[in-house]
Amino acid sequence: MVACLIAVLGATGDLGGALARRWAKAGLSVAIGSRSAESAAKAAAALAAELGCEVGSGSNAEVAAAAEIVAVTVPFAAQEATLAAIRDAVKGKLVIDTTVPLMPPKVMRVQLPPEGSAAVRAQRLLGADVTVVSAFHNVSAEKLARDAPVEGDVLVFGDDKAARARVVALAGQAGLRGLHGGALVNSAAAEALTSVLIFVNKTYQVEDGAGIRLTGHLVSAD
Repeated sequence: MVACLIAVLGATGDLGGALARRWAKAGLSVAIGSRSAESAAKAAAALAAELGCEVGSGSNAEVAAAAEIVAVTVPFAAQEATLAAIRDAVKGKLVIDTTVPLMPPKVMRVQLPPEGSAAVRAQRLLGADVTVVSAFHNVSAEKLARDAPVEGDVLVFGDDKAARARVVALAGQAGLRGLHGGALVNSAAAEALTSVLIFVNKTYQVEDGAGIRLTGHLVSAD
């Protein structure tokens, strides 16, 4: 496994696949991770053929070990097992957690975990020597999968401002507007909003997914 900038775990799924594609298209060094190294290899080969660039692949633990930044894009039901598999590999690294605590069948109701949010849960599971930043909760994977610009903002949460800024920049490289949302505990707001957006999608028949956009004149946070 060749070293890479960012490993996307769960990139055989819709959100992870769309983010991996956008980052690879932007020229970033990307590797695709999955529970099955074979599935990851197939997805990476398809993306490499489409974009004409090198895309790494391997099991979640393999690509996490080789990456500088690790993006976790798995369903809530798989979050704990995925983080357990990479815990040793991500010590001292930045982990981007996109997990939303959706609990079928009532996905249109807010159901946050006992820790208060999936992001805080991720930090607890990984330990203090890992920097967890959460983001990409409220962006449609279907929209991301297309080349057209995506309307909507990405709120980024984390206790380390420099790490947050790095994820804000990665959102920009994916063609999105990333905005600082404050401390990691604030991730609960965006995680909860996902259930609201699912309800809006159904109620108003939004086929490609509703998003959020902050209004007002925003001055750079840097």
